[in-house]
Amino acid sequence: MRYHSYLNTAKKIIGSCKGDLPFAVFIKKYFAANKKYGGRDRKQISALCYNFYRLGKAMPHATVEEKIIAGTFLCEQSANEFLAFHKPGWNEIITKPLEEKKVLAGFKIEEQFPLADELSAGIDFESFCNSFFTQPDLFLRIRQGNKDGVIKKLQDAGVAFELYNDDCIALPNSTKIDNIFEIDKEVVVQDLNSQQVLNFLKDPASGIQQSVSSIEYPVSGIPVRTAVQPGWQYPVSVWDCCAASGGKSLLAYDILNGKIELTVSDIRENILQNLKKRFAIAGIKNYTSFIADLSAGLCPLPIAHLPAGRQGCQLIICDAPCTGSGTWSRTPEQLYFFKEKTINEYAGMQQKIVSRVIPFLQPGGIFIYITCSVFKKENEDMVNYIKEKFHLQLLQMELLKGYSVKADSMFTAVFIKQ
Repeated sequence: MRYHSYLNTAKKIIGSCKGDLPFAVFIKKYFAANKKYGGRDRKQISALCYNFYRLGKAMPHATVEEKIIAGTFLCEQSANEFLAFHKPGWNEIITKPLEEKKVLAGFKIEEQFPLADELSAGIDFESFCNSFFTQPDLFLRIRQGNKDGVIKKLQDAGVAFELYNDDCIALPNSTKIDNIFEIDKEVVVQDLNSQQVLNFLKDPASGIQQSVSSIEYPVSGIPVRTAVQPGWQYPVSVWDCCAASGGKSLLAYDILNGKIELTVSDIRENILQNLKKRFAIAGIKNYTSFIADLSAGLCPLPIAHLPAGRQGCQLIICDAPCTGSGTWSRTPEQLYFFKEKTINEYAGMQQKIVSRVIPFLQPGGIFIYITCSVFKKENEDMVNYIKEKFHLQLLQMELLKGYSVKADSMFTAVFIKQ
């Protein structure tokens, strides 16, 4: 009877979830209010719910119970007792290729994600949709000087990992790392592609990395201006205007060797409080923060937080609020609850935000626009909007596709103000 109970409980949870909270938060509250479930029960029921949401809007005529069972069949790769109880024939062929299982389950990809026409150029529709069936990996960015120690700690803990490059590690998503590392001091929890969105700052051709690494501080303590990036002053004045938890600020700080004058802003005070704690652990002490609703057009002027004589910010990072569609493999409930009109709502908000912040970019300054979206209205269309309205020169545009590497998909565009 246990597997009947699991199915009924998952159905009850799904029926009461309205999508106004992240499902991870919702189900945690549910189990806190219903303490009869043990750890094994919670894990199994949670998996069933997530399997249901990974189907998105597919199988519209099936019952919730049928979709939970079908989701388990499509998402799992090894035989399990739940499926053996409810659909033994499917359990016996669980290892078949996904495409064969889709046919058997009556699953249609165009129903799962009925927004193919809205996707950015370069997205492989089928590969993108298939990624919804798999939870992405957990990625860590190793902070400078910690690589050997981090790898040794993983080896000592017997944790399986993959080293992607000199400072990126992939782990199974369920890996517990809090008792292995000093998070934000040794490593930063950051998706593979989120680690790549500021790569322009590493490019010698940009002149930025070369200039920052060659700064000299004479006895006066005043940084020397270099000729590599004419008109720039160092440390680099950086405004992370939609800072959230500060991941992009941390990344910029590390790339530029800490030679930055950092300003961060966000609409939410509690988020900035969490950022403050995170920065303290990371060793970032000198920065300015303020609360601002940039989409409303009313906020403190960032220029007031910069040293006297500055013409504006040399670097503005705009990790814009977006649909988050590039991360839906991690949060499949958003795939299920998403409404198409939301794309236009976010695109309108993004236009307001960039319109508010770009005027504070100094001549010769760099503006980096970032989303974790796969929709062209939030990506390429926004690039055209920025070019046409503000006459910034586009230096680089890239769609970082995560579906082939168990990561999130990100979009980034780099502009310079002439």
